Amino acid sequence: MREAGGCLVFTNGCFDLLHPGHVSYLRTARSLGDALVVGLNSDASVRKLKGPSRPVVSEADRAMVLDALESVDAVVIFDEDTPVRLLRELKPAIYVKGGDYRVEDLPEAEVAAEIGAEVKVLSFETGYSTTALIEKIRTTLRPV
Repeated sequence: MREAGGCLVFTNGCFDLLHPGHVSYLRTARSLGDALVVGLNSDASVRKLKGPSRPVVSEADRAMVLDALESVDAVVIFDEDTPVRLLRELKPAIYVKGGDYRVEDLPEAEVAAEIGAEVKVLSFETGYSTTALIEKIRTTLRPV
């Protein structure tokens, strides 16, 4: 896409139990360029990162929901802990992460610099959290 003069934006995450915070984040990420590719952590990768009870939603279903969003142009599932391989393959102009990250803490930041991608951290939208949503469901369904 870069060769054709377009601006490819890339982000990644688990996107388990998609909520309005995710939708807003992806919409903002997409507004930064001409196309947005989402790297989606596979089920195995999510379990490794979040624990044995996650993901709640399968990778195929998470990919389908993400792909249905107007702001998302493509979804790529990956098994690794980080999207370094995808960054090297896609060579986006912009790599986006949510506000719960700092550039200096991202293992991908070094690769982004190598390929000439700008790293942008978008503001974290308070009030939305998959972990909090799961906890709310657990406490609501807990027998008295």
